[in-house]
Amino acid sequence: MADCHEIIDERFRGLIQKNAFLIKIADDCMWTEGAVYFRDSNTLLWSDIPNNRILRWIDGVGVSVFRADSGYSNGNTRDRQGRLVTCEHGNRRVTRTELDGTITVLADNYQGKRLNSPNDVVVKSDGTVWFTDPTYGIMSDFQGHKGDSELDDKCYVFRCDPATGDLTIASDDFVKPNGLAFSPDESILYISDSGVSHDPENGPHHIKAFDVASDNTLTNGRVFAEINPGLPDGFRPDVEGNIWTSAADGVHCYAPDGTLLGKILTPERVSNLTFGGPKRNRLFMAATSSVYAIYTDVTGVEFP
Repeated sequence: MADCHEIIDERFRGLIQKNAFLIKIADDCMWTEGAVYFRDSNTLLWSDIPNNRILRWIDGVGVSVFRADSGYSNGNTRDRQGRLVTCEHGNRRVTRTELDGTITVLADNYQGKRLNSPNDVVVKSDGTVWFTDPTYGIMSDFQGHKGDSELDDKCYVFRCDPATGDLTIASDDFVKPNGLAFSPDESILYISDSGVSHDPENGPHHIKAFDVASDNTLTNGRVFAEINPGLPDGFRPDVEGNIWTSAADGVHCYAPDGTLLGKILTPERVSNLTFGGPKRNRLFMAATSSVYAIYTDVTGVEFP
């Protein structure tokens, strides 16, 4: 078995491809984030935040620049029509790239006050756009533009109705809300809190789970998993409901009951990840200055 795997629970053996090895598919970045896969074109996109760009990798072709001035983009996803949805630290907004390449602003303020710096984003099957809004992008000029919070330093999780533009606070129970993803049946929303990044002694480094009601309200918030070493940033579910999350030593895989099943160990700290490839069985990991990939024996939840 490849030495990049660490088995903690025997169930993990059924999720990993024992003959697969970790492959570096891109490097020369400053801080990679927001990996998203477009299966219809076999294309991976990710953000290189400090370099203010979105990069593109096509299997068999290589790496190129997809967007040179990305607004210090961070998280990316696809909506149900296959369009790119992006969190922009520098512009303090969430945008959608239309199929013709034009950009539509989905959210840039809450009740007339500018957002902090949208971080990560996911789209529910009903079309609603859910995103986190910590202050990382306004804390310095490294990942955005240093500035003041207009939301009284509050860091919310928002839900946006792209049809009406209405923005609703989905949760205010976080220090630094970061990654988020729905369970395969969308009955649970997982949200990470990476507050330990700026409070090493007492800051949270966990993923919380919420039940999602029919009206999209969140209830029964509880800690799903504490991430050690490091902190949870971005994560994605597989079709069996397991959560694959970033950590300081690579990627940790948790069962739906919160049990740590195993790890994929990487040379660099992972920030975000996504499943991709023609069969959605290849895990792509944005890790500090590089992007890595490895095949699994489970498929990720399908994006359009």
